[in-house]
Amino acid sequence: MAIRLVIADDQAMIRAGLRLVVETAPGIEVVGEAADGRQALAVARQRRPDVLLMDIAMPGLDGLSAARQLLEDPRPPRIVMLTTFNTDDNLHASLRARVHGFVLKSSPAEQLIEAIRAAAAGEAVIDPAVAPRVIDAFAAQPELTPPPELATLTPRELEVLRLLADGMSNPEIARELRIGEVTVRTHVTHVLHKLGLRDRIHAVVFAYEAGIVRPGRRRENSRDEPC
Repeated sequence: MAIRLVIADDQAMIRAGLRLVVETAPGIEVVGEAADGRQALAVARQRRPDVLLMDIAMPGLDGLSAARQLLEDPRPPRIVMLTTFNTDDNLHASLRARVHGFVLKSSPAEQLIEAIRAAAAGEAVIDPAVAPRVIDAFAAQPELTPPPELATLTPRELEVLRLLADGMSNPEIARELRIGEVTVRTHVTHVLHKLGLRDRIHAVVFAYEAGIVRPGRRRENSRDEPC
């Protein structure tokens, strides 16, 4: 069954370009478009897409506000925010709103398609170029008292959570801890279950809001690896 996609962006040329890109990929069907947040709400609720690709900055009701409202619905779509790296100031707020990821408008077509597929499969998506900015936003917050839920994690699971918050992928965590990727996936699953979190993105949110990751950790520990 094809992935049902709605595209929301206030610029008609960008919507047309995105539609052209995704319609070349098998298994993805564009079932609607919207030019602002209010239209995005109406189209998403009417067409019931699997994934909503939505620009953060739109006139009237912006994408972030629309996402917040839509995520209150009983069965919301997976929401992936479209962002421009140099101008968006809402990455932190979007994560708090529990959207499912970010994709740069300038991303290669293959990366955009992969992000849509990943979101439809229930995975969290952060464009690699956006990830450091998201991490920096959380790292800049004051240190907080760790919540009691952390006590349910084993020492290994706590370390996996820290590495997730550093922005590491499963293969990177496996290399860092010298364990297999299957074991990493098992640890990640346990961390999400014990903390009641939906996905990896919200594990990052939890880690920084709990104050268990200090700024600059990854840059110090991974000087020899690309970020």
